Amino acid sequence: MEQALPTKPTILVVDDTPDNITVLCALLGDLYRNKIATSGERALKIARTEPHPDLILLDIMMPEMDGYEVCRRLKADPATRHIPVIFLTAKTQEGDETKGFELGAVDYIAKPVVPPVLMARVHTHLALRDARKVLEQQNEVLEEQVEARTRQLAALQDAIIIAMASLAETRDNDTGHHIRRTQHYVRELALCLQKQEKYRAALPDETIGILYKTAPLHDIGKVGVPDRILLKPGRLTLEEFEEMKRHTLYGRDAIIAAEKSMEAPESFLLTARDIAYSHHEKWDGSGYPEGLVGEAIPLSARLMAIADVYDALITKRIYKDAMSHEDAAKTIESGSGTHFDPDVVAAFSMVKGSFSAIAEQFSEGE
Repeated sequence: MEQALPTKPTILVVDDTPDNITVLCALLGDLYRNKIATSGERALKIARTEPHPDLILLDIMMPEMDGYEVCRRLKADPATRHIPVIFLTAKTQEGDETKGFELGAVDYIAKPVVPPVLMARVHTHLALRDARKVLEQQNEVLEEQVEARTRQLAALQDAIIIAMASLAETRDNDTGHHIRRTQHYVRELALCLQKQEKYRAALPDETIGILYKTAPLHDIGKVGVPDRILLKPGRLTLEEFEEMKRHTLYGRDAIIAAEKSMEAPESFLLTARDIAYSHHEKWDGSGYPEGLVGEAIPLSARLMAIADVYDALITKRIYKDAMSHEDAAKTIESGSGTHFDPDVVAAFSMVKGSFSAIAEQFSEGE
């Protein structure tokens, strides 16, 4: 089977003087496939027609539309801006060359043309064009590979987070779909706050995505709490509660250990650490483990606090009955300014209908 011969590069020669076109086409000879235009309008029409020429030799001094205007229009059109343009002209003032390069020309050859110079310049710019096309194709392939790898890493990240959170969940038979509900609650609160000028910069879409991903890790530290306390079928003693409170430290330390295994802490791990460590802090400073007050508590933890408490209220435990959505909402709202950030409570009041729908969607029976 015969191999197809390489296609000759196409050069568009633009000049309003027929003798000049004859000379140029004779010089280009059999090496290139030539197209001809004797006006700017005709040149633009040919350049925009596929297949586009590989290079344009463009005279400057033409009637009606000069070469500068032709070049400007070529570079303004996405379909033709990639075509290299070489100016051919008798205008040899320094300002003329500067203007040509500013318009996007790749070279500037003075008339009368010196054949070896013309051929060398044409060959060089066609070679540069081919190299640029190869580089662009390689970049496209690399971008596709990076995007694919990024998607794989994101999926792996999600799987690891859910696996870690599920590990804590399996040690507490009462939690059920708690981690799934709370991550949805957190996202609803964040999306509501995002609409406010005060929180818009702190809660871009990317950050809300990270909050949604990492919310399931808020109780990861429970893996360090003894079963006799974690699974006790009743209220804890003061000593037992002090040990239970340490799950915030265990969770923080586990995530810090993960951070140290990486060259630089990932943003999702920083958020996970804040949530795991501080989601039991209270707005008035009466929470734990550090007794932080007000906005000293990370925003992510303030969001998680309401999500966690609301879900605990509406969920049946061995030692308590489930509270209705209405009563749970009243409890949350009554804690504004004491237990919870008033701004986050205000957001909860706006989206509490969504909380109820999420709780029903991920009910313990599902």
